[in-house]
Amino acid sequence: MGKNIRRVSFPQPRCAKLPDKMDLPARRHEALAHPTSARVFSVLVELRRSVGTFDLSQRLGMHPNGVRVHLVRLSEAGLVARKRSRQARGRPRDMWSIAPDAQPGGDPPGAYADLGRWLARVLSSRSTSLRAVEATGVEIGRDLAPSGDAGQAEERMHAALAALGFRPTRHIERRGRLTYRLLNCPYREVARENQPAVCALHRGMTRGLLDVIAPSTKLAAFVPRDPYAAGCEVELRGGLTEEILPADPEEPAGREA
Repeated sequence: MGKNIRRVSFPQPRCAKLPDKMDLPARRHEALAHPTSARVFSVLVELRRSVGTFDLSQRLGMHPNGVRVHLVRLSEAGLVARKRSRQARGRPRDMWSIAPDAQPGGDPPGAYADLGRWLARVLSSRSTSLRAVEATGVEIGRDLAPSGDAGQAEERMHAALAALGFRPTRHIERRGRLTYRLLNCPYREVARENQPAVCALHRGMTRGLLDVIAPSTKLAAFVPRDPYAAGCEVELRGGLTEEILPADPEEPAGREA
């Protein structure tokens, strides 16, 4: 009975430490499935410009903290872009706008309803020439231009194109030229039936936006592409292009922004 008992110890299994918060990818349709998030997104689409959290809360009749929760959700889903804006006093302010890749106008019925209403406005006139279509587009562009003058003109122009669903990217040249490449055509189904009319309307809308946002900017070129492949180019000179051109003349041109 006096035998020594030998104790054998086994190594304890190591447990992997789980992160306090698991970052699961937020899907766009899930983000917009929440009624309030969808409402916040709709207001940003209507504004077609960057706006602060407090201003949004005033429009929505909500507390800023509550609005911020939905904005963060939309941002994580890739639907909304956030930019910090410095102020003379206090902390930088968050400015929110529709993300270029959000394609808010790319799905029916929104894109088709808008385009159908605009084309009906054109066809209701006596003349239906492409020149008349473009002239009507100018009027529509002026109506669509974001109100207010907060932020730089180029930022407001880019935000307006993004809110309309064109997914704009910037190509900056040193010689006073800025080209927007539009990576999505939200009206491609209608453009397949009558691309010249749709492109004329879009060209006019671009001119109308510039008339309000940056009157001194010249629409130097408007190059349509296959609506399904996308890639239409809008070339601008002067005016708002000076806001983002490299200040150093030795800085290489042709950069994407």
